[in-house]
Amino acid sequence: MDKITLQAEERKVLGKKVKQLRRAGQLPAHVFGKGVDGENVLIAAVDFIKTFKQAGETGLINLKIGSERVRPVLIREVQIDPVSGEIVHIDFYQVNLAEKVSVPVPLVLVGDQPESVGLGEAIVLQTLSEVSVEALPADLVEKIEVNISSLKNIDDAITIGQLTYDREKLTIAVDPEEIVVKLAPAVTAEMEALLEEQAAEQAEAAAEETGEEGEKEEGEGEESNEEQTATEGETGEEQAKVEEEKSE
Repeated sequence: MDKITLQAEERKVLGKKVKQLRRAGQLPAHVFGKGVDGENVLIAAVDFIKTFKQAGETGLINLKIGSERVRPVLIREVQIDPVSGEIVHIDFYQVNLAEKVSVPVPLVLVGDQPESVGLGEAIVLQTLSEVSVEALPADLVEKIEVNISSLKNIDDAITIGQLTYDREKLTIAVDPEEIVVKLAPAVTAEMEALLEEQAAEQAEAAAEETGEEGEKEEGEGEESNEEQTATEGETGEEQAKVEEEKSE
């Protein structure tokens, strides 16, 4: 990765007063490192955002402080305001160009997806999105590409050991057999079992509801018969009473 230069100035304003600097488009930052003196600096927000997009957390930056001093650094941490979403502080880690450093590097999928994915029969499942890489600061890479064009059949996978990168300059501290990405069924066995269980529960609930409706109808029928019998009894009593009056 090419070196990037970022201009900075010494910062003497500390504490709560840095809010005024942010309002003026300046970002407070701190430089630290192994065996080096820490230093507070000030960077134009516009310049930093542009640099961060280029370098990320693995790009080597020549942090030029003032007009003469240059410190080789990596962006170690960017603090974001949780409410406004704006950058409030930056930590730079000064590196020794002759000593290896360990940083997280993203794994980016490239290449054409298998036809089965387009047909809805399978999915490309990425199980590892980044790896810890050890290298000299000048040899660090922004990302490692993972070509998924070789995935054809269900359970085909790409492991760490199959990745393409400069093994003479980079060391990945992960088991070579660990899977990065695989071609998995669109519906897994676990999902099928869950769907079958849900279907069985729905069928059981429907059966119970049907049984309750049947009992309710049967109960209503019995009630109607009782009402009919009672009505017939009342009618018979009335007829007997009329006949008795006629005979008198």
